[in-house]
Amino acid sequence: MLREQERLQSLVRRYKSPDEYPFFPAVLQEPILKPLNYPHILHANNVNVNAQLKDCYINHILPAACVQTGRDDRGESEENYGSAASCDVLTIQALSRRIHFGKFVAESKFQTETERFVKLIKEEDRQGIDDAITNAAVEKKVLERLRLKAKTYGTDPDMGANASSKVNADAVVAMYKVGLCVYVAVVLWYTNTYRRTGLFP
Repeated sequence: MLREQERLQSLVRRYKSPDEYPFFPAVLQEPILKPLNYPHILHANNVNVNAQLKDCYINHILPAACVQTGRDDRGESEENYGSAASCDVLTIQALSRRIHFGKFVAESKFQTETERFVKLIKEEDRQGIDDAITNAAVEKKVLERLRLKAKTYGTDPDMGANASSKVNADAVVAMYKVGLCVYVAVVLWYTNTYRRTGLFP
């Protein structure tokens, strides 16, 4: 489904946008719409973590998100396989877009504090770059709100305040943290391209 969605969406130039990265680049078609002129913002790079993201989604995120009921699979005639797969496609595409958007954040921060980032890049100070792009207080607040939303979602309101949620809030927060880690890794890889391309000695 993901491959065929990308084939179809490429026809309406989704993957001509600089913030979109396909999981199946070999299937992309020439768009039927006229090209758009996007401003050139990013430093030349080949950072793409979709292969790692797909592996993580299938082997870690899905098992953590799916409830282990202990009962046998009732087969595709009884389950919502199609609906679940449709949601998976939307989710993994959204994750990819959000994670790779880290390149734009890195470039913006670099342009704003060039001297600071040049020093960090030359020193290969990954922790320093991580600290420079991360707002710990905001991140903490986001995780707290996410936990509350996850606990609230899937709760029967008729059961009152003590009702248990169908959603594992810890797993949701852990997934978000994984996404943040990958996002930070993209930023680090992107800033590291400045060294690899010889922009700095």
